[in-house]
Amino acid sequence: MLKVSKTIIAMLIFGYAFLFTPILFLIISSFSDSEIPGNWTKFSLRWFYEVLEDEDLVRAMITSLKIAFISASGAVILGTLAAVATTNTGIYFGKNFLTNAIVVPIVMPEIIVGFSLLMLFISMESIFQFPKERGVMTVAIGHIMATMAYVHMTVRARLLSFDKSLEEAALNLGARPLTVFFKIKIPVISKAILSGWLLAFTLSLDDLVIASFLTGPGSTTLPILIFSNVRIGLSPAINALATMIIGIVVLCLIGVYLLSKPKNGKED
Repeated sequence: MLKVSKTIIAMLIFGYAFLFTPILFLIISSFSDSEIPGNWTKFSLRWFYEVLEDEDLVRAMITSLKIAFISASGAVILGTLAAVATTNTGIYFGKNFLTNAIVVPIVMPEIIVGFSLLMLFISMESIFQFPKERGVMTVAIGHIMATMAYVHMTVRARLLSFDKSLEEAALNLGARPLTVFFKIKIPVISKAILSGWLLAFTLSLDDLVIASFLTGPGSTTLPILIFSNVRIGLSPAINALATMIIGIVVLCLIGVYLLSKPKNGKED
């Protein structure tokens, strides 16, 4: 049996404590009755009711969830297709350029991505009269551009280990390429697609910079609302809202784990 040194265990404990202590502190603070964030007085669900009664917070949260869902779904579709086009295919003109160009938004500063998209939408509006205003759609498009690279890398890593003999056998038996894609490839890479969707959803929900350039009146996202409120004083209701989001994320992760858990102890 492999023995782990005490030094490694101590480093792991320190690392996990460094990562999760602030989150734990935030969750505990959300159940405090105090109006001063971080100051514990007595247990209370007061701020959770405040969140539900705050129309601006609820509206911003719904907007952020809507944008995150749209952008994650769009990023999964485009990122998966790009991963297929750059892996299990023959050599064609521009393949290396396409593979490298997809990851550009990852290394590009978000402020450059947001500003360039803003200039693009302004030019399109003056020429094509579309989009007529900046809002949910423009932010979703920006998030799709920023997150599809993460989906591409996640799915591509799984496709690189894909057994091509399965695809070749299906084609030899008369299956059409689309049938092979949907009935063989998609089930094999489904976990990678799901992981990419969750990653894109989280990145979109958390984004502040790109959304600041592309949002408009009536489509304020939650990060923008929180950032603007910090200047005038942060309400403890934000702690309660963050706790609710953490709870939803944990439930989603548990659901994904249960769905992806191999049956009868066998891997795919």
